[in-house]
Amino acid sequence: MNFEYSDKSIALQKKLKDFMETHVLPIEEEIESFHQNPANAWKRWPGLEALKQKANDAGLWNVFLPHAYGDLSPGLSNLEYAPLAEIMGRILWSSEIFNCSAPDTGNMEVLAKYGTPAQQERWLTPLLNGDIRSAFLMTEPDVASSDATNIETSITRDGDDYVINGRKWWSSGGMDPTCKVAIVMGKTDFNAERHVQQSMILVPMDTPGLKIERALSVFGYTDSPEGHAEIVLDDVRVPKANLLLGEGRGFEIAQGRLGPGRIHHCMRLIGMAQRSLEIMAQRTVQRKPFGRTLDTYSSIRQEIALSACEIEQTRLLVLSAADKMDKVGNKEAKDLIAMIKIVTPRMALGVIDRAIQILGGQGVGSDTPLAHFFAAARILRLADGPDEVHMSQLGKNTIKKYVNNTHV
Repeated sequence: MNFEYSDKSIALQKKLKDFMETHVLPIEEEIESFHQNPANAWKRWPGLEALKQKANDAGLWNVFLPHAYGDLSPGLSNLEYAPLAEIMGRILWSSEIFNCSAPDTGNMEVLAKYGTPAQQERWLTPLLNGDIRSAFLMTEPDVASSDATNIETSITRDGDDYVINGRKWWSSGGMDPTCKVAIVMGKTDFNAERHVQQSMILVPMDTPGLKIERALSVFGYTDSPEGHAEIVLDDVRVPKANLLLGEGRGFEIAQGRLGPGRIHHCMRLIGMAQRSLEIMAQRTVQRKPFGRTLDTYSSIRQEIALSACEIEQTRLLVLSAADKMDKVGNKEAKDLIAMIKIVTPRMALGVIDRAIQILGGQGVGSDTPLAHFFAAARILRLADGPDEVHMSQLGKNTIKKYVNNTHV
């Protein structure tokens, strides 16, 4: 295994760090304050488009896309992109500046890989240009969506159209005022074999019958402006040309979508954990309880040492998964992908929790990013499949691997 980054990745890492330090960190508090103001709910910070243009001009645009797409992507591998995602993860909202935000990244990958030329022209090009945003609608409130075969949204053929009926929630990106299209997962054939009942279809957000019922918060955070929506689909009619890949191909698309997305999520979590470690280390020399600075206490040193070990262990595991995906594909890397999805959010939560404890009262407020980091890390033990699903499948695969292996 060789996790040395390519010259292209190293150059982009330096450029991205410089951009973050010059253009993003100085306005972090301003943007956080803007979005925490209830009067600005579901509004975009006024300076965002200008900042995105600066990133585009600097060549820091669509760096997530794992293959070249015209002149709109540098065509990085998963391993090359991983450290860039970590850098972006240090500030929760910064990925959008570089057009690298979920769920747009996954949706763009789906359109690039599975979309027809007409679908790509209508939706992928404006997404790659950063002109619009998108949503992904899979999870449903009335069924156990950790098993996606349970979804009940129907996608019914009617002449030259499909008619969609169902209710979705935790539809990330759905609240953004620039969200113009959703990828919806539903069933085109309830009687087919379990994993070929589902299909994915493109639904413009202004289609009659699509209604946003409410915004959902995560531990009190709305994540404005993109947010998480509960959406009702009531006789939503779209042309048959909006179907992705074909009927019964929904799971196939989902597997192609989720592998890279989990790398992105995990590396952003490592960025959160790394920044949390830096914040708590800096705090130890600023506070002096009982006549000594915190850095002189053995217990504090141990917490910081353990955090540094756990971050590096997890970083190497995620890079291993990224490397294997690049070399042999998502399917062959499925066990490593499951491992990182299990390990990374738990690691990040542990490190963030230690940082909060060391900072005390400051750690639970809005003066540092720690509280929001904690909420974001906790939801990722559920998003893209809960821990239990990944552990069940990984355990099954591991048992199968060794049960007939009698060699010493």
